[in-house]
Amino acid sequence: MPVREELVVPGGAPAVSHYTDAVRFGDLLHVSGMVALSPDGEIVGAGDVTAQARYVHELLGKTFALVGASFADVLKVTVYLTDIDDRQAVNEVRKEFFGVEKPASTLVQVSALILPELRVEIEAVVGIPS
Repeated sequence: MPVREELVVPGGAPAVSHYTDAVRFGDLLHVSGMVALSPDGEIVGAGDVTAQARYVHELLGKTFALVGASFADVLKVTVYLTDIDDRQAVNEVRKEFFGVEKPASTLVQVSALILPELRVEIEAVVGIPS
């Protein structure tokens, strides 16, 4: 029977609600939506969606590494943008991290994220390699 394990990213921002950064269950990792908040809760790249997307992808990579996974193991991402016109900028950053691997993906424009200066949030489902 798989065991449920809650994970917290070392050096990540403190949780702003009742959740954990990721949950491992068997060979799956479900990663909560990541935003561009520094460990002290400051916004990284305020007003710059490219900088925010890069920081979020760095956090995702750190989260995947906790279970020995990488961007090549990502099965699905959901990207939340406050402005759909930022899609191309975020996609360029995404290609830097994913390379040739292409996860299943959903893109959603939302009216707001947890703080008004945040422009992108990304969650992921990862298959943990054996």
